[in-house]
Amino acid sequence: MHGPGQALAARLRRKPAEQDPSAGPRIGVALGGGSARGLTHIPYIEAMDELGLKPSVISGTSIGALIGAGWAAGMSGKELREHSYEVLGTMRIIASKLWATQIRGIGGILKNGISMQLDAMAIVEAFTPANFPLEFKDLKVPLYVVATDFQSWHQVVFDSGLLHPAIAGSIAIPSLFKPVVYANHILVDGGVVNPLPLDQADIGTDFLIGIDVNGDPSEGIAKTDHKALDIWFGSAQIMMHSLTAHMMAAYPPDIYIRPHVTNFGALEFWRVREIVAHGDGEKERFKRMLADKIEAYLAGKVPVIESN
Repeated sequence: MHGPGQALAARLRRKPAEQDPSAGPRIGVALGGGSARGLTHIPYIEAMDELGLKPSVISGTSIGALIGAGWAAGMSGKELREHSYEVLGTMRIIASKLWATQIRGIGGILKNGISMQLDAMAIVEAFTPANFPLEFKDLKVPLYVVATDFQSWHQVVFDSGLLHPAIAGSIAIPSLFKPVVYANHILVDGGVVNPLPLDQADIGTDFLIGIDVNGDPSEGIAKTDHKALDIWFGSAQIMMHSLTAHMMAAYPPDIYIRPHVTNFGALEFWRVREIVAHGDGEKERFKRMLADKIEAYLAGKVPVIESN
């Protein structure tokens, strides 16, 4: 029995898109922000790998920018999964990396003191693979990284220059991370202005996929004993949900995915195996949906919508 999309994968292998435009549409994928919940991006990337589909453009906010950079650098979904297990697998591993990035020896304590705020640049360097590309030009797929300029209140989009500080700015959750000073900007988390950057993934593409890992209120809708941190992150979720609704109205995706991930805490990265496994449950449904939509596109049943 054939799994979803096997015929599509075989067809695309016979006719690579770069040789034959009829092989498939140019796919743009927007990877949203959601802190630890963003690890659910990985099974969807694996699904596209298994269908033989490669994005022409990737855009990412916050954790979506970090994972998207790995994907754009040429890492497969399986490699992203294995790497995340390796660097986030236990509290001890995470704590040792965070401790190393915060202290950096006795000299670091004497010079900077022990700050409760994390250094986003150090985090990017600590949790990305060795030999990770240093510049956007070294990536294999065009990548657009969204951050927020704290001074101008506008989004900043990076697609050239140094990669690490752009990602660092995109993941710099206010208060938890120190703002990132880069390219004449004071940068904080891209989710403050654009949690699901469909506008960037729509650049020069025919088929738009949005993966929204912000969660929804379903899991905790009857809960009343919220802690202060829950209120802070929950309020940010509500804000991001509203911003995403406006973005989707302006740039309606061909496929929109929103996994139910609210039962995972925003900072519970040590639950990486549970979070990724939770995304696995939606993987086959996503593959069927995507294969059907792409087949319809190839058959000419879906009109091409001009890119905005």
